[in-house]
Amino acid sequence: MDERVNTVLIVGAGPVGAVCALALQQQGILAHVLEAQPADARADTRTLALSHGARLILERLGVWGALEDVTPIRRIHISQRGALGVARLSAEEASVPALGYVLPYASLTAALKRALADAGIAVEYGAAVARIESGADMATLHAVDGSTHAAPLVVVADGGRGGHGKEAHAAPAPRFERDYDQTAVVCEVRTELPHANQAYERFTPEGPAALLPKGDRYALVWTARKEDAERLAQLADPEFLAALYRHFGGRQGLFLSAGPRKAFPLKLAYSGSEAAERVVRIGNAAQTLHPVAGQGFNIGLRDAWELASLCGDTPAGEIGSAAMLRAYARGRRVDVLGGVGFTDFLVRVFSNDIAPLRHARGLGLLALDVLPPLKSFVARRMIFGARG
Repeated sequence: MDERVNTVLIVGAGPVGAVCALALQQQGILAHVLEAQPADARADTRTLALSHGARLILERLGVWGALEDVTPIRRIHISQRGALGVARLSAEEASVPALGYVLPYASLTAALKRALADAGIAVEYGAAVARIESGADMATLHAVDGSTHAAPLVVVADGGRGGHGKEAHAAPAPRFERDYDQTAVVCEVRTELPHANQAYERFTPEGPAALLPKGDRYALVWTARKEDAERLAQLADPEFLAALYRHFGGRQGLFLSAGPRKAFPLKLAYSGSEAAERVVRIGNAAQTLHPVAGQGFNIGLRDAWELASLCGDTPAGEIGSAAMLRAYARGRRVDVLGGVGFTDFLVRVFSNDIAPLRHARGLGLLALDVLPPLKSFVARRMIFGARG
């Protein structure tokens, strides 16, 4: 039996798990990472929107400068279709170089993979987890290949996709969840007018539509009811572009081309950071949010950073203890529940065509545009989370 003892075991070598491993090393703590996917797995084609707060974390880990194909968001235009009310946020007003950054998911994962290798952090690829057993002093991780690994703390950072069963504490029954009956259609589109580093968030009764500047194009996230989204994703390019123009409007001129389209169902699922003995979940393994306002992934990076920081502040013999994990849960509750509540509020309040709400939303957007304290509050929440 192959049994290794490490200070911290991390399940998942995606961005959240990799950031956690690198941050732990900065705290002088050994990490060992297990990733179910093979090392040569096909690159993920998704697009990421990182907040300026996420950039600060990556800078502290020495990763930011290695990223490629990064497009800054310097302005955000927020509106609702068919009603008054527009709000504009800018990096200049928020006193940051950019409100956020758009980049390919593959760019971030490649940079983090190189950083893990350069740091000498052990990563086992193709190491799927069968189950995790919690003990008073150690958690034991059983891999599908029969090997075992023991550590005083196991961090589950596999995006909630682990099929380890209940013993792994990777996918417990959520404390609460909400099916929005919405599906996101995502692709890249080219517009008649240049984006000038401005993003758009357009609220409609069917769900929000976002255009995020990416290179010389936009990354589109078009939310619709499930049946409509499936139909939209299957449209030929001319019909899709015409439908998008009718839905979004002409602020960027005509939509000239669209790349391949994918559709993803959207939901809210919150399991919380409270952990079993010696096991804790972070990132999407703990909470899955609607993509509106781009909060979910950034919350996951803050999970990883703050868990590593707490480990660094904890005596070596107490890492993974019940007291430490309770402290972690308390410390993350405001940020995580703030992000959950913020995104859920936006989706539920804006995804309807109820006249009183429509007028109230318009007044809210107008207030956001003209009241600097409110604008600063919203901008800092988007950049740094609920504790910003």
